Amino acid sequence: MAEESDQQTTMPKSFPVKPKLKPTSRKSTTTPESKYWRSFKSPDPQNPKTLISSITSLSFSPAAPHDFAATHSATVSIFSAATLEHKSTLSAFTDTATSASYRSDGRLLAAGSYSGKIQVFDLKTRSILRHLRSHTRPVHFVKYPLADKLHLYSGGDDSIVKYWDVATETVVSDLIGHKDYVRCGDGCPASDDMFVTGSYDHGIRVWDVRVSRTSSVMEVNHGKPVEDVIYLPSGGLIATAGGNTVKIWDVIGGGRLVHSMESHNKTVTSICVGKVGREGGEGGEENRVLSVSLDGYMKVFDYSRFKITHSMRFPTALLSIAFSPDSSTRVIGSSNGVLYAGKRSVKENVGSEVAEETKKQALRPSYFRYFHRSQNEKPSEGDYLVMRKKKVKLTGHDKLLKKFRHKEALVSALRGKNPENVVAVMEELVARKKLLKCVQNLETEEELGLLLGFLQRYTTVPRYAGLLIGFSKKVVEMRAEDFSASEALRVHIRNLKRAVEEEVRIQQSLQEIQGIISPLLRIAGRR
Repeated sequence: MAEESDQQTTMPKSFPVKPKLKPTSRKSTTTPESKYWRSFKSPDPQNPKTLISSITSLSFSPAAPHDFAATHSATVSIFSAATLEHKSTLSAFTDTATSASYRSDGRLLAAGSYSGKIQVFDLKTRSILRHLRSHTRPVHFVKYPLADKLHLYSGGDDSIVKYWDVATETVVSDLIGHKDYVRCGDGCPASDDMFVTGSYDHGIRVWDVRVSRTSSVMEVNHGKPVEDVIYLPSGGLIATAGGNTVKIWDVIGGGRLVHSMESHNKTVTSICVGKVGREGGEGGEENRVLSVSLDGYMKVFDYSRFKITHSMRFPTALLSIAFSPDSSTRVIGSSNGVLYAGKRSVKENVGSEVAEETKKQALRPSYFRYFHRSQNEKPSEGDYLVMRKKKVKLTGHDKLLKKFRHKEALVSALRGKNPENVVAVMEELVARKKLLKCVQNLETEEELGLLLGFLQRYTTVPRYAGLLIGFSKKVVEMRAEDFSASEALRVHIRNLKRAVEEEVRIQQSLQEIQGIISPLLRIAGRR
């Protein structure tokens, strides 16, 4: 027993080791869009890229090949969007780098820092071209306009938004209005002279340097300190992030709140616009708002339907997100310096395989099968299409009129009981000078009954009266002997007579009323 107790005391203790957490998404959602967002995968998911410290901002180059810049510590790191590998480093900062923005041609990059200084780099030589000094406190955002290469705007903890002339290193205008730290901003896609900024004073201000260089043209209140603001591609909407809420605002409508999304549990730190193919396809055709938060979640928000379409969890707090212009790369920066860079898993050889398979199956004029293609065969490029005219379905009376069987056409129309068709057939027979001939050829009592019944119902209708009143008189004169020989036809004649007399009585009453009103209208007109 003693030996056993000694063995038990000498055994080493073991502790369970938890595996490293990996980014996860809900596997239960199998929609095409969820598959699309899950297809953004890192080349080496076991070893994500880790930078020195928190990644404060991410920015893609507007020009191909769309490299992206990540600001962290006192450094701006440039990565290749094609391989997701590190390319170069810009480290000429005396304090923490906070923001980076590419010029529209992708050749220059402007970056701010906690020192309050903004530096413009030539990415080819990695040399500093301009030093922009005017901010007295840390700069939190720097942004180039969409196409303007000569100006940029910035904001920082001094609560002032500055509009710069980069070439002369001077401030064109100080835009004053915010009452707390200015943390974010974005340029309008519709105009390089307009941009929007967000501040910790809960306010979002829209500036237009053409209208006013001292005050904003519009202001809305987010309700919480604003961490990020972006223009949506149309230019008429903006999205703001603050607290655990992302809000969509209608700029054209004067700052009307369109929708508020509250799906995060902690502060939303960054938002951007991403594109997804229709029904989860390969091409980017529909826009989404991507948001990341301190709760470690990335959310995809469809602002056209106001719903979350995808959610993905990461093992640490997230600070920044960016999406490439060609919809092929998505990067997310975290608080512990881990860069979650994902590239869409599109097989490069799929296009060539499909093209090769199509080439093999293509039918050529020299093939026997070429001349036995079915009607469902899709035309290829260069084929001459011979379109066959669609046959127009004719009614029974139209077919009879084409065969010049005039009496049968009239009887067929009368049996159809559609007054428009009957009158149209009668007008066609008048044009052919065959209407009265058809009345003479009506042989049976049934056919005459159909004609008289139609005349009884529609002769007094104003729409058809111009043709049918004179036609009714001719019918009575031509077939008077047949009507006197049949009791059923005499009933139709009496009903027709009664209807005409009633219509005459109504017309006489209307003329009397007209005679009374006309003098009164003349007197009123003289006054």
